[in-house]
Amino acid sequence: MNSIRKNIIAIAIAALVLLVGAPWLYINVIKDDAPSRLTLDTVVTTTPDTVVSPDTTSVAVADGIVGTWTTGPESLAGYRVKEILVGQSTEGVGRTSSVSGTLEIVDNSVTTAEFTVDMTTLKSDSSKRDSQFSGRIMDTATFPTATFTLTAPIVLPENATAGEKFSTTAIGDLTLHGTTVAVTIPIEAQLTNGKIAVQGTINIVFADYGIPNPSIGPVKTEDNGDLELLLVFGR
Repeated sequence: MNSIRKNIIAIAIAALVLLVGAPWLYINVIKDDAPSRLTLDTVVTTTPDTVVSPDTTSVAVADGIVGTWTTGPESLAGYRVKEILVGQSTEGVGRTSSVSGTLEIVDNSVTTAEFTVDMTTLKSDSSKRDSQFSGRIMDTATFPTATFTLTAPIVLPENATAGEKFSTTAIGDLTLHGTTVAVTIPIEAQLTNGKIAVQGTINIVFADYGIPNPSIGPVKTEDNGDLELLLVFGR
């Protein structure tokens, strides 16, 4: 009987070690680190050369940004969600470059702006996560796109045309999973090498958009995640 009891205890301990150790091994040894958060430094940043007389610097550069700008292939959008796998913490990150949009600058303000993300193209480092994302969670067959439309002008600071980074907010309507919510997105922007780069992150509470909690089986998540954006606009 003592031998049987010892065997049972040994099996239980081995199972516990496997239960805890396998996720630790996967997260810390096998799994790639989650991509770093998007920043303006992701874009090569050099201030465009402008030759003007000293008393017309701001006017000449300002005139150069007035008009319509369109997103380019450097643009990225994605999600970042904290995951707990049997007590071990990690992050799920998915991204896509399938982003299209425009912004219009009149005088010293962004008067209109909108962008669309092709949700069917988001990919992470896990095909299983991608399958859950496109199916049960975001149902991209029914809701293939996410959109944002600016609803209030963004007044540009004086240093915007000098190639300096500046922080502001974008107020507008964000549509995810077929549901539209009025949001305010903190953004950082910079005029770089003849392009306008805009980086923003906003926390999304899944229930606000009718999105099911991503938790499934041993993988648990919180009730929210981050939407990350890096939009690069050119002429």
